[in-house]
Amino acid sequence: METACTLTTQIEERLLTRNGTIEGFFAREARRLAEACREMSERFLQGGRLLAFGRGAYATDAQHVSVEFVHPVIVGKRALPALDLSMAFEPWLHAILRPEDIVMAFGPPEGDPEVLAVLAWARSRSAMTFALPGPEGSYALHPATADPFIHQEMIEILYHTLWETVHVFLEHRELGQDVGQAEFLYPFLGQRKQETTDILEDVAASILMKAHDDTLLRTQLASEQAEQIGNATRAMHQRLSRGGKLILFGNGGSATDANDWALDCVMPPSGYRSIPAVSLSMEPANITALANDIGTEVIFLRQLIAQARLEDVAIGISTSGGSRNIVMALEEARKRGLLTVALLGYDGGEIYRRALTDFPIIVRSDYIPRIQEVQASAYHVMREALEVLGHGEA
Repeated sequence: METACTLTTQIEERLLTRNGTIEGFFAREARRLAEACREMSERFLQGGRLLAFGRGAYATDAQHVSVEFVHPVIVGKRALPALDLSMAFEPWLHAILRPEDIVMAFGPPEGDPEVLAVLAWARSRSAMTFALPGPEGSYALHPATADPFIHQEMIEILYHTLWETVHVFLEHRELGQDVGQAEFLYPFLGQRKQETTDILEDVAASILMKAHDDTLLRTQLASEQAEQIGNATRAMHQRLSRGGKLILFGNGGSATDANDWALDCVMPPSGYRSIPAVSLSMEPANITALANDIGTEVIFLRQLIAQARLEDVAIGISTSGGSRNIVMALEEARKRGLLTVALLGYDGGEIYRRALTDFPIIVRSDYIPRIQEVQASAYHVMREALEVLGHGEA
């Protein structure tokens, strides 16, 4: 009981530690980020694209930012052109870069020299560049922490705020249809570009509010679910000790989180040991074959049937708690005797109501970006706790 309490306390402390670092960063950077959003909107209106890349676990940030811009969850917002070039970022960028493009490069707190070299080339070709992190760029980030997990969580909040707020400037700046003498009544429809200076402060304040919302949710998670997170991690450790592996899956942004969690296990930060893990979301050929031939509801189920062993752990990530393909995969995992864990949003949805998982961990919010950001904190502290348990320290 004492060691369980110790692990719970450690998890709670690790969740709360993030709050000051992240809020302090956005307090310093909100105005610069607002200005970056304004330039991004201008680039998009000129036909520019967002081209993102990174290596290892940081490639999942490129995946995530790409899907957020192409498939916005805010109803009524347009799809914006974005691509993840991580698989072959240098030759790909050399082949397709245009001067009006926006290039976003991700890496660890200490930076990635290969990534930064390619970013510098893009900048020399007049592209707008985001160094996340790096010393030079249209927006260059100086890391607020050396902790790779907290750094990555902060970056996720950063690009979510860019995606959310770039639409504010687009709606103020875009050129629309000529409405003649009625233009003064509907200025956003007019042909004249709208000035955005006055809204920079409002956008900066909104960015600060988003970071603070995360703090509130993370604090609630630490208070209400640190014990549940600790119990889930202990059960996962027991399965891993028996030769099991983690099987992760999710859709959209949650797919990139599943990929990130898997990579954090098999390509961990320095000083961590490797843990067996796979992400079913990292299999585009399987996913598209199953979706095309049978239907999207089986894209994880059929893979799970092929991959699962009794000692494994099935981990579903769903902001809604009701995605049919996540539900079906967890149902199958339960039938096969796997340990089941789920990271959920809202009130836990169908997965929680039907008790489809041994350990539901719920971020109680109804806004997807904030759910995903705090879910990232949850699975990172679980990865840290697995390391502690592996060393016999709890």
